[in-house]
Amino acid sequence: MMKNGHVCLSIDKHYYSVPYGYISKKVRVLYSKSKVEIFYKYERIAEHERVRSAHNYTTDPAHMATQHQVLAEWNPDYFLSQARSIGKEVEYIAQVLNKKPHPEQAYKSCQGILSFGKRVGHQRLIKACQRAHAYGLYHFRAIEDILNRGLDLSDLEEDRQLPMPEHENIRGKNYYQ
Repeated sequence: MMKNGHVCLSIDKHYYSVPYGYISKKVRVLYSKSKVEIFYKYERIAEHERVRSAHNYTTDPAHMATQHQVLAEWNPDYFLSQARSIGKEVEYIAQVLNKKPHPEQAYKSCQGILSFGKRVGHQRLIKACQRAHAYGLYHFRAIEDILNRGLDLSDLEEDRQLPMPEHENIRGKNYYQ
């Protein structure tokens, strides 16, 4: 059995889940045309409908450890509904999900962004999302920096109208004419 809680039915090259307590245990897999049964010491611990798609997984959510069950519930709709419950501006989360080739890669960032609502309040999170969106920054670190610097507390339009600071390393618009 693999460490991810699945066994392979080699004839089909398909993987089936077993309860997490049996990870690293030696199990026996019996199958028919329609069923796959998994036994540990003559006791059936799992039963699945047989699927003949190679290199895919059949997973019973009840087989996963509690923390993995929570992860299994994470999907783009879950994060978008959480964001909508805070405010429509927090649908910024949709862009965070879209920036990754696979939405699953953004789940941790989404969870982190949403957690700011509990730490600093929904209003600050909404303003931080608006600011990050205005600058086209779609990641956890952008929201974190905005909140840590208190940029969500100042008006975005006022900040955009500030003049460029004078400095010898800043060439300015006249340099490029």
